[in-house]
Amino acid sequence: MVPSKQNTGKFSIRKATETDLPVLVDFLAKLALHVAGAPPHTLKIEERERLMDALRSSLSDPDKLIVVAESTSTRLVGMGYLYAWRNQGIWEQAGDVELKSGIIDDVWVEPDFRKIGVFSAILRELVAFAESHDIDELVLEYAVSNQEAAATWTRLGFKPTGVRAAAFTTNVRNALAKRQRIRNLQSGSIEQPKGN
Repeated sequence: MVPSKQNTGKFSIRKATETDLPVLVDFLAKLALHVAGAPPHTLKIEERERLMDALRSSLSDPDKLIVVAESTSTRLVGMGYLYAWRNQGIWEQAGDVELKSGIIDDVWVEPDFRKIGVFSAILRELVAFAESHDIDELVLEYAVSNQEAAATWTRLGFKPTGVRAAAFTTNVRNALAKRQRIRNLQSGSIEQPKGN
């Protein structure tokens, strides 16, 4: 479990508190921009409040853990968030088996504090929390374009188990219309455009 404070000399790891929330929201914004490869943006007030509420509720949830890395100057320099996900299974033959996974939702380390062990210290705390909840599988998502994350997680033994894909609805609608036109041409029927 998470000690109240784990000190390594340059930084310490501790459980997040409510006073940390504004900085954690900033970390989440930086993470989103990093993943998207986007320049700095300002979060909408409503989104900032939504994230504050979500993080606040996680602080008191026994199945969730948010840890922070704090520099010796008491500046927050990183965070990690894990929650327990439970599944009762779908197969009658399995009986009453509860499957548990630890979902690593967010990990962020400030650029000037990378490569000095902050990430590893955060991850050790998340793993200890998972093990204390009888969780033996960790799951996470990262963007395919985030090669740094892919390399890091792969070195730690994570392997892709699926693909999460995204598309704009207009692109899907246009692709479906194109498929329909091709089918119509192949079958010899021509569909008249609507509105003519």
